[in-house]
Amino acid sequence: MVACGDPGLTSTSIEGSEVQRYVAMTTVLESPEHGPQLCLGGIATSLPPQCTGPDVVGWDWAQVEGAESVGGTTWGEYRVMGTYQAGVFTLTGPATVAGPADLPTGEDIDFSTSCSEPPGGWAVVDPATATIAGQDAAIAYAQAQPDFAGLWLDQSINEELSQTTDPNVVETVANDPTKLILNVAFTGDLSRHTDELRAVWGGALCVVERERSLAELEAIQMNLRGHDGMLGSGTDVIGGMVDFYVVVDEGIQEEMDATYGEGVVRVTAALQPVD
Repeated sequence: MVACGDPGLTSTSIEGSEVQRYVAMTTVLESPEHGPQLCLGGIATSLPPQCTGPDVVGWDWAQVEGAESVGGTTWGEYRVMGTYQAGVFTLTGPATVAGPADLPTGEDIDFSTSCSEPPGGWAVVDPATATIAGQDAAIAYAQAQPDFAGLWLDQSINEELSQTTDPNVVETVANDPTKLILNVAFTGDLSRHTDELRAVWGGALCVVERERSLAELEAIQMNLRGHDGMLGSGTDVIGGMVDFYVVVDEGIQEEMDATYGEGVVRVTAALQPVD
């Protein structure tokens, strides 16, 4: 749900007042149940596909190319520009077909380790517990702690994983506990947590501190439910924040910063303003 702006365009005047224009790269879909809509909240991968989103005023399938139709449902990928008011997107110019390079593909998650590399590099410290069972025990311990803030696996030290594309080999290599760094975050008492983890886990380990526990982030995420314009949300345990996806950000980021503090909720809007 990433969109891009066009700096060469400005706001438009409707009924004597300046109204902000927005742009998005998205799927437009019309079904027998509803007219044209922008699929900003995700698409069900059925045939025909299904989605929900703002109604589109001024849409004409005869004016665009690249549409598909199955069972009375018509859809296509387009770059659209228009105004957004009262939950309705009104076109202010012709839509154009969005190519593969234009459409959002999602950002790759960075699973990099938060700790500095120890002297001698990342290595197994106890082969007897650098096992799947040891990894599972460490994860179970971490998740049981009240101040647990999240965990992730960094497989950047697994050179064999980057050298193969065979899915069978990838699965085997990726599950090798001796070739990964277990990253675990807590809100404090890192020395004790490190000792407890080392008692059950002999592989590479990074223990880091975060300001808020996972439970606190999930509570914030729950509080966001029902917010106007919400498309979805999630917790980013690597960054220690909540991701909040909305149709348009009309002061929502400022609202989140004022409510929860800066850097706690990251707002991403599907419709991006045209300056």
